[in-house]
Amino acid sequence: MTVAAARPAGPAGGTTARRVATGLFSVRTVGIALVVATVVAYLCFRTTAAADSSDAAAFRFFTGVRDWVDANRDTNPIFLFGVNYLRLGVKLLTDAVASGLTGLGFGGLVAVAGAIGFVLGGWRSGLLALAGFLGFGLLGLWDESVETLSLTISAVLIAVLFGVPIGVLAARVRWVGAVLRPLLDVMQILPTFAYLAPMTLLFLIGSPAAVVVTLIYAIPVTIRITELGIGGVPATTIEAAEAQGSTTWQVLTKVRLPMARPTLVLAVNQTIMMALAMVAITALIDGPGLGVNILRALERVNVGAAFDAGVAIVLMAIVLDRVTSAAAKRRRTDWRIAAPVVIAALITAIVGINPTLPEWSFAEPVNDLTHWVEINWYDGTEWLKNTATTILLNPLENVLTTTPWWLFTLVVLAFGMLFAGWRAALIAGACAAGLTGLGLYQHAMQTLANVLVATVLTLLAGITGGVLCARHDRLATVVRPVLDAAQTMPSFVYLLPAVALFGATRFTAIVAAVIFAVPPVVRLVERGVRDVPATVVEAALSAGSTPRQLLWKVQLPMARGGLLLAANQGIVMVLSMVVVGGLVGAGALGYDVVAGFSQHEDFGKGLAAGFAIVLLGVLLDRLTQGFHRAAGRGSS
Repeated sequence: MTVAAARPAGPAGGTTARRVATGLFSVRTVGIALVVATVVAYLCFRTTAAADSSDAAAFRFFTGVRDWVDANRDTNPIFLFGVNYLRLGVKLLTDAVASGLTGLGFGGLVAVAGAIGFVLGGWRSGLLALAGFLGFGLLGLWDESVETLSLTISAVLIAVLFGVPIGVLAARVRWVGAVLRPLLDVMQILPTFAYLAPMTLLFLIGSPAAVVVTLIYAIPVTIRITELGIGGVPATTIEAAEAQGSTTWQVLTKVRLPMARPTLVLAVNQTIMMALAMVAITALIDGPGLGVNILRALERVNVGAAFDAGVAIVLMAIVLDRVTSAAAKRRRTDWRIAAPVVIAALITAIVGINPTLPEWSFAEPVNDLTHWVEINWYDGTEWLKNTATTILLNPLENVLTTTPWWLFTLVVLAFGMLFAGWRAALIAGACAAGLTGLGLYQHAMQTLANVLVATVLTLLAGITGGVLCARHDRLATVVRPVLDAAQTMPSFVYLLPAVALFGATRFTAIVAAVIFAVPPVVRLVERGVRDVPATVVEAALSAGSTPRQLLWKVQLPMARGGLLLAANQGIVMVLSMVVVGGLVGAGALGYDVVAGFSQHEDFGKGLAAGFAIVLLGVLLDRLTQGFHRAAGRGSS
């Protein structure tokens, strides 16, 4: 069933319809021809899968870079007056923030957090902050939570200090924005693991390296949202200010920044969320805090202990998110009411009121539940793991690993040109060739097989969930807080239940990746379906469409942009999680990165694997983003 009002009648509408149909037919025809040619070429040129070289030129090069850095760290001016001073400055900031937070004591910090929440967001935010910080103590994770908070605050302070001016400059100077855009694109699609090896090479391990890694991961969001806010100030307002004789500086400080205030607060909010997502991962490079608890729990397969730490991070994320979101909406503070609250908080901190709270942990009930599931679901989980591995994962991995690198590169170029445009195709093709240049083609193909299987499962679950939420408001209301919590959980946490259910295998990483990536896919699909104009839906219903026809003939086709964006984000998130799965037996590039951290002789290979992950991420992102843009042009 089609909607008559969706396309104008008459000769013009008919001509447009014929053009679109002809274009789709030609693309499909070429696509089918490419698929056939690819299959024939694979059958003619496939090779025997062989292990990657253990002594590739790229490994030797990166090992040589490591040796040079180690030998010149205390003598070369770049390190003496650059990197070392930067590391020292970050350490001083982190120590100052940590000292300030711990110096307030338990009662003082809880009171100050409540007062800040009250001043910035009102009494609801104040109570939420009080409850959240009390929760850290109730979970018995106070010290670890404060360490995580200090790392997060340090990284966010630096990100805002540098990111906001850069964002303003990008909005005001066109060429700066044009130069930054591809760099920020790459930074935002990189898996978290890809940041660790280069940063440890320069900044060693510990709190300074953890802050720098978190900063680099979070600052693209600061720059982008600031640029969006400054660039979104109405031109008529700017012209009016300039007509009154305002200087460029006055226009910026008196007009642009005040009018962009809600967007700037949103930039801080999203920077905090990104920092929290990364700060737990830095436990791998000796970053303190809750990430250490999660890493230890992962080593011992202690799901309950990891759940406690995950809940603490979720509480921290909810408090910081709600307070900063409320601050963006709040116009002014009534200091007649706020002043007594602030004074009471300061007195609590100065006097040192530190009540003793009972501790309660989720660890025992969660571990009991996990143990019950392991025993009673064993046959089902083993069947699922073995079936998926045999039917999906092994055949796909065999095809990819036996495909010659040059054929894989040509296929990426050909399909990229057809569906995403020549620019995206060239970038993706260069990335495909680069995997071979790094000496990790086989491991890259193994990782790609895991990503593709996990992406298919993620899209099936995410599209189904998103459509159901879009069509049933009550379900969406129930699911929304679950998705909120799921999106703030550190990626490490998702590995624990997967390991408990399926053991340390490749399929474990796929399951964890699906759980990790489904929430944003559900949200994007729901948003896309809900954004279909109500008039179109009403027209379809009045034409006699059934709910099934409405979904398949109207809502999903018109939500194509949202679905493609969901696929893009799903692929990026799946890649980041599959790589983390190297910690639990997923092998391939993720294991290479972990081995590079833990074994001195494998550093070169680990760093090369980090760059291979970058190339794989850019390849997948450019193809899906290019297809998204091409589809948007085709439908406009």
